[in-house]
Amino acid sequence: MKAKRRFTPRVSPELILDRLEAAYGFEGWSPRMTALDELLFTVLTQHTSDSNAEIAFTAMRERYPTWGVVVEADTTELANTIRSGGLANQKAPRLQAILLEILQRRGEFEIEFLGGLPLEEARKWLTSLPGVGPKTAAVTLAFSLGMPAMPVDTHIYRIGKRIGLIGMKTSVDDAHVIMERQVPEERVYAYHVQLIAHGRQTCKAIRPLCDRCALQDVCASASAFAVAFKKPKYKRPTRSGKPL
Repeated sequence: MKAKRRFTPRVSPELILDRLEAAYGFEGWSPRMTALDELLFTVLTQHTSDSNAEIAFTAMRERYPTWGVVVEADTTELANTIRSGGLANQKAPRLQAILLEILQRRGEFEIEFLGGLPLEEARKWLTSLPGVGPKTAAVTLAFSLGMPAMPVDTHIYRIGKRIGLIGMKTSVDDAHVIMERQVPEERVYAYHVQLIAHGRQTCKAIRPLCDRCALQDVCASASAFAVAFKKPKYKRPTRSGKPL
C-alpha cells in the first residue's frame, strides 16, 4: 500500500514520542493474543468500543470451541452470539468468510507465518481477506506479531491533524503509511500506543485539555484552541453560575 502523497510534519514525530513517553510511561510490546484471534477480535471492534467487542468475542469463543465450528455455525445464530459487538448481521458472515478463506489458503486456522514476511507482503496478504482493511491489518501485525505497522484510529487521526503530523486533507488510509514512516521501526508500536493514550487522557475530541498538555508549545492547533476557549460558552461556571 502506497500513500498517495507525502507530508512533512510541522514538528519532529520523535520529539512528540519522547514527550509522550515521559508523560505516560511505556511498558513495551508483548503479544496479547494469537494473530488469528487478534484479527477476528479487531473485526468485532469495527464501529464499536473495545469493551463491547470483548464481550462479543468472549461469547463467541465460549459458544464455539474451535474456529471450524464457527465456520460451520448457522450465520444467524452466530450473529445473535456476537450481538453485543454491534453490526452483528454484517460481522457474522464476515468472520465466517475470513476463516474460510484462511482455511482454503493455508489448510489450517493459523496465520502466525505472517510474522516471517516483509511488512508490506504481510499487510497485502491480510488486506486481501474479505472485510479486512488497513487498520484491521495494522492492528493484527502490530499487536500480535510485533511488526512495525501503524494502526490509525479516530484518536490518532484527530491528534495527527491537530499537531501537524499529517495534513488536514490526509485520508485515513494514507495516514497509516505516512505516520508509519515518521519514526524508526523499533518505535512504531510505541508511537501508536502513546498517541492513543494522549487522545484518551488529554487531547480529547470535544474539548482537549490544552492547559495540561505536554505538547502545547509545539502543537499546530494550540493557539486556535486558546482563542476558542476564551469564548463564554467554554468558560467553567463558578458557584454563582457566572463564567470564570
